[in-house]
Amino acid sequence: MKKIMMTVLAISLLSSLSWTQEETGMPPIPPKRSKAAKVGAFGGFMPGWLFVDTAPINSFLQAAGGAPLNDDGVLMVGGGGAAYIMLVPNLRIGGMGMGGDISSTSLNTDGVRRDAELSVGFGGVTIEYVFPVLERFDIAVGGMLGGGGIDITLRQDAGGNKTWNQEWGNFGTGNYQIGGQINNITRKLSGSYFVWIPSVNFEYAVIGWGGVRLGMSFVGMSSPSWKLDDKYDLLGVPGNINGEGWMINAGIFVGTF
Repeated sequence: MKKIMMTVLAISLLSSLSWTQEETGMPPIPPKRSKAAKVGAFGGFMPGWLFVDTAPINSFLQAAGGAPLNDDGVLMVGGGGAAYIMLVPNLRIGGMGMGGDISSTSLNTDGVRRDAELSVGFGGVTIEYVFPVLERFDIAVGGMLGGGGIDITLRQDAGGNKTWNQEWGNFGTGNYQIGGQINNITRKLSGSYFVWIPSVNFEYAVIGWGGVRLGMSFVGMSSPSWKLDDKYDLLGVPGNINGEGWMINAGIFVGTF
């Protein structure tokens, strides 16, 4: 999941920024609108706030003695870029990638610490049609198609000191228990999904080579495939465990608009 996101992000940013660096003599403010098709390319930083439904995961966490995850949403950080393809007026194609995480910790009366972390990430190809509204103001409607998913990392520790020799001894004997309690284990439950994100964004060109964006999208996930510790198939995962939700988008870009 993270490899997909980072690959798309790197390709889109490098292609957009390299195109921008070749341009010279750009005016200090955006040029006047005309009936000609929009041309240009850009790339930049894209934060967002994803409202993931953590209630299904929290029901399992609390039943197992863990603390619930925050239900206010996840801060997503990433980037992307795009270029107008010229073949279809005002249509642009690019790429984007974003990721974020939230966590919780509990220390119960049994002396066991339980940590949980939820990570959400995605990346893919973007296709958008741009409607010029004012001299510097556009509305972009489109979406992203790609891949991504969620990782749920669970950690449990019964406390006590950890030493090099002790860990190798535990590995050799399979004895990871101290006083009848499992000591210092980690499990990662990973769900891979096909991701589709319809969106609408409002964009403003502040200067000739810089602009900002604000918009709304919905992160949809389907066709899940789950693994335990990135190796074993994980069966019986409830269908409502995913990283779907509405997301507020933002962006700061450099290029031509």
